[in-house]
Amino acid sequence: MSEDDEIDPHYPMRAQMRRAQGQRGQPSDAEDREPVRERAPRKRRSGFARALTAASFGVTALIAGFIAIVFITLPDLQRALDTAQTDALSITLVDANGNELGMRGHRTAPTVPLGEMPPYLIMALLATEDRRFYEHNGFDPRGIARAMWANVKSFGFVEGGSTITQQVAKNLYLDHSRTIWRKAQEALITMWLENNLTKDEILTLYLNRIYMGAGNYGMDAAARYYFGKSVRDVSLAEAAILAGLPKAPSRFSPSNDLERARARANQVLDRLVDAGSLREKDVAGARENPAEVLTHSKEAGREYFIDWAAEEVRRLLPGVTGRVTVHTTLDPRRQTAAEKAVEKALADTGAEKHVSQGALVALGPDGSVRAMVGGRSYVESQFNRATQAERQPGSAFKPIVYLAALKAGYTPDSPVTDEPVSMGGWTPQNASSRDWGTVNLSTALANSINTISVQVGERVGMDRIIGTARDLGIEGPLPRNLSIVLGSAEVSLLELTSAYSAFGNAGARAAPYGVLSVEAENGDTLYRHETASEQVMTRNQAQDMTYMLHQVVTEGTGRSAALSGRLAAGKTGTSQDYRDAWFIGFTGNEVAGVWFGNDDNSPTRSAAGGNFAALAWRNYMTAAEQGMPAAPLPGAVRYRDAPLVAATAPRSGFFAELADLFKAAPKLESRPSSERAPDFRMGGR
Repeated sequence: MSEDDEIDPHYPMRAQMRRAQGQRGQPSDAEDREPVRERAPRKRRSGFARALTAASFGVTALIAGFIAIVFITLPDLQRALDTAQTDALSITLVDANGNELGMRGHRTAPTVPLGEMPPYLIMALLATEDRRFYEHNGFDPRGIARAMWANVKSFGFVEGGSTITQQVAKNLYLDHSRTIWRKAQEALITMWLENNLTKDEILTLYLNRIYMGAGNYGMDAAARYYFGKSVRDVSLAEAAILAGLPKAPSRFSPSNDLERARARANQVLDRLVDAGSLREKDVAGARENPAEVLTHSKEAGREYFIDWAAEEVRRLLPGVTGRVTVHTTLDPRRQTAAEKAVEKALADTGAEKHVSQGALVALGPDGSVRAMVGGRSYVESQFNRATQAERQPGSAFKPIVYLAALKAGYTPDSPVTDEPVSMGGWTPQNASSRDWGTVNLSTALANSINTISVQVGERVGMDRIIGTARDLGIEGPLPRNLSIVLGSAEVSLLELTSAYSAFGNAGARAAPYGVLSVEAENGDTLYRHETASEQVMTRNQAQDMTYMLHQVVTEGTGRSAALSGRLAAGKTGTSQDYRDAWFIGFTGNEVAGVWFGNDDNSPTRSAAGGNFAALAWRNYMTAAEQGMPAAPLPGAVRYRDAPLVAATAPRSGFFAELADLFKAAPKLESRPSSERAPDFRMGGR
């Protein structure tokens, strides 16, 4: 044997040494001794060896990949088996009267043992989902073939071949992606379940955790939701509906389409008979007397509040899991009034005024959210325009400026003058052509005189205005320019309504909230709200603001909001080009704010705070406070004589008195009679 025969072609380092010798011009001994004609057979042998090597590497990689799946997947299976039902958060919300509002997350129930479920429910489920469940080892070739044949005959996907064990593996431990990796994991988990659990344990898992539509997981949760009873007590007709749900929970949900659910239940009864589990005479009663289901509220308007309150729970208790009951502040009577007020405004003149959306929020004196409407239709759009939308409030922002003025020393009787204003090329105008001359601060706010508001804002200063807004709960960006005096900064309806709440609450403001308490399934209280109000103005300042805002309703731009038999105060707001219409107002019982506009920010056809939003606010408040005694509104009726304070820089002595006399005197110049409009008292936008 030559020396070259000892070189193993599987050792590439030796081949590399030989090539290196050739490149340096040093012939190897093998090249001297070996004829060229003897190399071809060795090349063929070398190619075959390389193919075997590649194949061996492929098999090794396949085995390594399978092992990787095992090590990645299996360690979490037992943990998931023990905690899958408690890891998720299931939130059931109830209103202020204790009635269920709705739920978010998973609606589950404690595990019901297999032996406590009606036998006909189990037979119906097996006849529908997996007839050979107790015969196969997790995979059913016969069932797969039957499903394929049914799909071929119908030229579509009408039947699946997954076994109950495979469905448990897929629904409990995996996502819904359709990849080779997920299929491999599903197969592995299926084998693990079959090898580590009994058939009864697998079926118990399935019956207690399968999705059953309408947010329900498990047969018992579904039975309680649809029929108001435990799964232990369902009839054959009810069991047939439950057994028909796993295939398409939303499509066959009786709360979505009762007739379709009953038709599906008849198919389940057919399969019970075909499988020999029951005779036709045994199911005749269930066919003749189909199941009745509980009626759940179809009022989608309150779904906006449910979404908001559920998010509050997640914010307050970020790590909580399991089933919790949330007691909320929502007043169902006020909620109904709010939904009707928004819909009536949009139905009556929405099309005429080119207004497509509206929102309303009502708060109690302690900040509790009593009603919330986030849009015209929750089904069409889940975007909450009461809490998520930020729009320009127009003159509805002016009370914040006027409160800053009170803090700077003004009073409702301080004289101010309507005169042209020009600041760096910006010349704000009034909506009315009327020359108001010198009026007091209260009249200026009641009639929403833009020129006076800008002058007051300039004298008070941006620091005081922005600081006052922050004290009242306005958290969004506020540009440091006088345009915010006329409402150019964007705010949400909830935060602006909350800001007004301090005026009628003796100067104390409480942050808005919707969650009273959160209770765990075992009865433990996980959270309880404690109201903490903050004094953001003096009592006198609050009463001064209430007096001025009451003048808005009695003689100013908000007269359409006036209530019969009770005191009210508030302010209109209309943004540029009539894009937004606002009214925020309060009585002695509550504060409410309404907004109307379009989601695309397109202009309306002259829908303003005084002629659109104020009417909706009045309709809400009239219905919400019907039958309630009128509550006092401190400050609305003049309670003291306010001293006159000049709206200019402080002066003293003789010149101060002289300046006040000139300010208080009527102007001598007159305008042509054709330009006068003494009774036209509309404010600016």
